[in-house]
Amino acid sequence: MSEFWLYIKLGFSHVLDWNAYDHILFLVVLTVGYTFDNWKRILALVTLFTLGHTISLFLAVYHVVSVNSKLIEFLIPVTILITAIFNLLSTKSSSKNGKIGVLYGTTLFFGLIHGLGFSSYFKAISSNVSSKIVPLIEFALGIELAQIVVVVVVVLISFIVQTFFRFSKRDWILIVSSIVIGMVIPMLMANKIW
Repeated sequence: MSEFWLYIKLGFSHVLDWNAYDHILFLVVLTVGYTFDNWKRILALVTLFTLGHTISLFLAVYHVVSVNSKLIEFLIPVTILITAIFNLLSTKSSSKNGKIGVLYGTTLFFGLIHGLGFSSYFKAISSNVSSKIVPLIEFALGIELAQIVVVVVVVLISFIVQTFFRFSKRDWILIVSSIVIGMVIPMLMANKIW
């Protein structure tokens, strides 16, 4: 039972690690445009993201795929940048309903990329375990729980800013997405592959 909580805790703390805040930035730009009324869509997006990185973790741990870590460290901020730009471009429309299928697909794909970023960490923490499937599921559960915490905080802050400080939803999305773009550009430069 204690091993169960160990991997959940490791997944949870890995997402909430302030030294590796790229995961948090992705979740911020992914969910900044939603409210508590959209909880089903938010949960679907977060779960698709978790599914994506669990699949890629599984494939990497069992040596089905092997990807250059330098390339992955570059692609992770690219996924954040693309999501933030999507927010900037889609704020003109009142709803993302027409683009939701694309959003679900790209979220799953971006989860695959982020999962490959977790793979070396997960391999290191599970190196002395014979079967990695159960720890992988536990780790994924910890990641999912941490993501839900981040999303609740993002949606709560969005609610406060829009309700009490009278920011329009459009302006709030533009501000947050622009700040995240400003934070991601140095990450891209630090991890450039050219």
